[in-house]
Amino acid sequence: MSTFGDILFGGLFQGSLYAMMAVGLALIWTTIGVFNFGHGVFMMLGAYLAWQLAAWGLPFALALPLAVAAMAGVGWALQAAVVRPLIGRPNIVLVVVITTLAAASLIENGALTLWGPRSKQVPPLIDGNVVVAGLGVSLHQIAIIVVTPLVLCALWLFLNRTRLGLALRAVAQNEDSSLLVGLNVTALYGLAFAISAALAGLAGIFMGGYRFMSPTMGGDPLLKALIVVVFGGLSSISGPILAAYLIGFFEAACSYWFGLYWTPALLFAVLILTLMVRPEGLFSGSSRGLA
Repeated sequence: MSTFGDILFGGLFQGSLYAMMAVGLALIWTTIGVFNFGHGVFMMLGAYLAWQLAAWGLPFALALPLAVAAMAGVGWALQAAVVRPLIGRPNIVLVVVITTLAAASLIENGALTLWGPRSKQVPPLIDGNVVVAGLGVSLHQIAIIVVTPLVLCALWLFLNRTRLGLALRAVAQNEDSSLLVGLNVTALYGLAFAISAALAGLAGIFMGGYRFMSPTMGGDPLLKALIVVVFGGLSSISGPILAAYLIGFFEAACSYWFGLYWTPALLFAVLILTLMVRPEGLFSGSSRGLA
């Protein structure tokens, strides 16, 4: 039971963080058709903004939503500055990868200059530890496991039950038809980036509550999020969510039985096998969308 409990809890916790990151990446791809390689920096910046607001004396319950809202603004600004001017140009996917990597490097070095290289940590969502079925876990990690599905459900409701969400889905399915019916596609691109950055910022705040932060903390989560979206498929956001938890459980099991050293190699082996057997992703649908 202890082994099963360790793997179950570790899988749920890691999967929750991966899902939050991967959904943001998938949202950008399904809406605009590009990869945002600044996504990891969004995660870092959200954590640092929450830390700074808390350091200024704001209650963390207020600092967290303010930091997430600020990250939505950062995402919109990045889209307006380095993505929107490139839409419609040849090789846009490659060009956006290069420009977002450059923007990420600039933001990362700016954070290093502003906050310095010393590690920092944001307050946990809930302080303390509990013992569940003989397994000692932190309340912060339990809160992440509980809050993440609520956030993802709220996103699903937004995409499927609101006019703005349905407009985003329409753009994801057919941009030309969306323009013909009068949708402001440019504004919806900005909205997609804003939501993506807010989710990444929230994931960064979650991560910053249980491990020390640094200006380079977004690199590894970005890599894992890319693995998740490739593994789950890029035609929707539901595929990456399922893939995030599957990879979370896989990593937890491999870490328990084979150790941390072998886990990345095994993960990439499974990814390569998936690409060979089903290159469109395990949970990919027949068309692009946000379902």
